[in-house]
Formats: sequence, structure tokens, C-alpha cells
Amino acid sequence: MSTETTASVSTHILDTSIGKPAEGVAISLSARTGLDGEWAALGGSATDADGRCKDLPALPEGTTHVRLDFETETYFSKKQAAEAQQDAPRVRDSGAFFPEVTITFAVNPGEHYHVPLLLNPFGYSVYRGS
Repeated sequence: MSTETTASVSTHILDTSIGKPAEGVAISLSARTGLDGEWAALGGSATDADGRCKDLPALPEGTTHVRLDFETETYFSKKQAAEAQQDAPRVRDSGAFFPEVTITFAVNPGEHYHVPLLLNPFGYSVYRGS
């Protein structure tokens, strides 16, 4: 939750290759103050069955930039293994072209930032949601 002196962040992931939420993607959150500030790891979480990560750590006062790191390779490796067990016709030779996705964005105190990730094995898109 944002306050007058802090911003807040939430995210969710949609696997556009299947049109469903991406469950079990590990996400880590880092923050810094100013362009030259050092990144501080704040912790992380993983997406739930709805592709949402509802328990990201709070941002410290003075945060100006946030970085979300999504561990996509593990998600696609597990998905590929499940497809292979089902003898699915779309089994890929590799898990994901992008083994991780890092999104860095600027924040202002008092605002909430929802950052959805639209993901597939060979591409991704991100935007500021509501």
C-alpha cells in the first residue's frame, strides 16, 4: 500500500501462448534512490494460480526506481515438461528464449504501480496497468 512518502507495486503475468495466468513464476523486487543509487534487494514472491503476486515487499521511503526480475526459464521448463507428459503437439526444443525478464521503472511517492507482464516463450510485453 502506498503512503504519502512511499509508492507501492503489484504485478501479474499472463502467458499469452495459452491465454492463461502464469502460475509459479518467481519474482524478486529491488529498489534504489536516485539514478546513481545502489540497488537494494527487498525480497520476492511467486505468482499464484491467477498469475498475481499479492505479497511483494513494501518499498522504502525515498524509492525512485524499482526493478522486477521475473524468472521465466523455470516456468517454461516446468510447462514444457507437463506438455511432454501429455504428449502435446506443441512441445518446444527449448524452454524460453528469454530465461529472465527484468523490468525497471520510475516511481513517485503516493502512487501505486501495477505492472502486468504479457509473456510467451519468444517474447514479452509490459505496461503500466491500473
